[in-house]
Amino acid sequence: MKTALRPRPAATASPAPQSQLQSQLQPQPQPRSLVTWNLDPAAYCSAHEHATRSEFARRLAVLTGCTYAGDYDERQPYATAPYFVPSNTVTDAGLAQAMGIAGVHDLFGGVVPHPFIATKAITHPVAGAGAPQPAGWNPRFAPEIAGSALAGFSCFSRAEARRAGRTLLGAGVVRIKPVTATGGRGQVVAHSADALDRCIDAMDEADIASHGVVIEENLERPVTYSVGQVIVARMVVSYYGQQRLARDNAGEEVYGGSDLTLVRGDFEALLATADLAPPLRHAIDQARRYHRAVIDCYPGFFASRTNYDVAQGTGHGGAWRSGVLEQSWRVGGATGAEIAALESFHADPARERVRASTFEVYGPATVPAHAIVSYQGVDPQVGPLAKYTLLNLHADSP
Repeated sequence: MKTALRPRPAATASPAPQSQLQSQLQPQPQPRSLVTWNLDPAAYCSAHEHATRSEFARRLAVLTGCTYAGDYDERQPYATAPYFVPSNTVTDAGLAQAMGIAGVHDLFGGVVPHPFIATKAITHPVAGAGAPQPAGWNPRFAPEIAGSALAGFSCFSRAEARRAGRTLLGAGVVRIKPVTATGGRGQVVAHSADALDRCIDAMDEADIASHGVVIEENLERPVTYSVGQVIVARMVVSYYGQQRLARDNAGEEVYGGSDLTLVRGDFEALLATADLAPPLRHAIDQARRYHRAVIDCYPGFFASRTNYDVAQGTGHGGAWRSGVLEQSWRVGGATGAEIAALESFHADPARERVRASTFEVYGPATVPAHAIVSYQGVDPQVGPLAKYTLLNLHADSP
């Protein structure tokens, strides 16, 4: 007798584990907020600087998977510590810790344990063992960067500035540099002791004591390179390039942009580039040594954005000279190119190198249609200004 086939019972889903049901019912964590942070209203907070920083922050939010939340507001109850894009280097380690900034993945910029480290003053030694120096000064730094900086002194009194200047005048012309000014502003070249004294006497004694003044050998016909690195969204991008000068709306010669080559990897990746001219290779190595010395000599320093200006030119007696002038651990003139490269590398994981040029054009400007504009308008302080970047996506071929 033939046995009748019975239909198979319908399959029933296994009950979901309690932990899975709970996770489905719980609200999903909100994306981390990304905010701009105006640390000092007197520094890097002009209308064009604030607008540029906000534009960069919007693009960094996309790269990091954060939600752009405008300016930091201490009254706002952020779910977690935000990712910060500060106006300048954070010079208070305790403040950084209180804000939840513990490392390079918490900000686009840098943190230093003492304020002078963020200025030009760090680059040179004081004039002698008894010379005044700020709290936290490490005399080991200058020997560690020997050969990576020009001859010079950092002075924290008028008397020391005069003495240091006369020492350097014995070998040639000197340049007097306010340590907190940017873009070459406020610098004076002195050919004699009288000219040196007139410049020093015009400076505020309290400001020199608080911030310092740099007296440095002067270079003729200098070429200035930018060497830097950014760490964002687990990407490391390093770069080199040459700076350009421009005339601002007052007719003063200032920073006008840079032509940069950016690669995946650290400074070693830059030096592994086969087609580097010897002077450029030397500049990269000087910047690398400077960066390592900061890490070695000043515990508590960290930065996700570093930029070093390296000048090369003719010194006293016609000698070729090269040295790091200053550092930047904040949003700067090359940041438009830095973010454009990060976006390109993020979009194409196989891409290894791009070239990018940044421009700062004062007065009436015709901006190319394919430019990435970070600011264009009339700043109440500096007048008409356009800042933009041109990206070359075909620079990864030899």
